[in-house]
Amino acid sequence: MKKVLSVFALTSALGAPALAAGLDVQVEIPRLNVAEYHRPYVAVWIESADPAAVPPATLAVWYEVKTRNGEGTGTKWLKDMRQWWRRTGRDLTMPIDGVSGATRPAGVHALSFTEGSGPMPKLPAGSYKLMVEAAREVGGRELLTVPFTWPPAAGATQAQAQGSHELGAVRLTLKP
Repeated sequence: MKKVLSVFALTSALGAPALAAGLDVQVEIPRLNVAEYHRPYVAVWIESADPAAVPPATLAVWYEVKTRNGEGTGTKWLKDMRQWWRRTGRDLTMPIDGVSGATRPAGVHALSFTEGSGPMPKLPAGSYKLMVEAAREVGGRELLTVPFTWPPAAGATQAQAQGSHELGAVRLTLKP
C-alpha cells in the first residue's frame, strides 16, 4: 500500500513552500474640475537600468477599448503616451489579455503582479524603474518614475512618486 503524504506533511518535510516575489502598484487618477473631461490613457511598465540586457515589460495599458461613436477602438491614440510608445508600445498589438483594458475613472486603482506570471517577467537582480504615464484628450501628459531594486529585501519595501496634474500618487510595494 502506498503512503500518501498530506500537503502539511509534505510542506513540513520540504520546508516552507517557495512563494514568488512580486509587486503591488496603486495608481491614483485625480478628479479634475475641467470643462471637457476625458478619462486618461495610462501605461504602466518596468524598465531596467540596462535596457539591452532586460527589455521593458508592459504591465498594464488602459485605453478607450470601444469609442463612443462606435468607430472602433482608441488604439490610434496610444502613441500619445510618448515614452511608453517609444520604449515598447509600438511593438505591441492590442488588446493584450491580462494587460490591456478600459480607461479608469478618478480614484485609486490597485494592480498586483507576481514575478514570472502574467505580464511580469522573471527579473535578474539589479536596478529598475516602475514607469507610469498618462495622457488625456483635451488635457496633458505626465510621466512618473519610481526607482527600485530587485529582488526585494526581506519584508515589504515601499516607494512612491507624486504626480502634479494627470496622475496623483503612484505607490509601489515590493513583496519578497
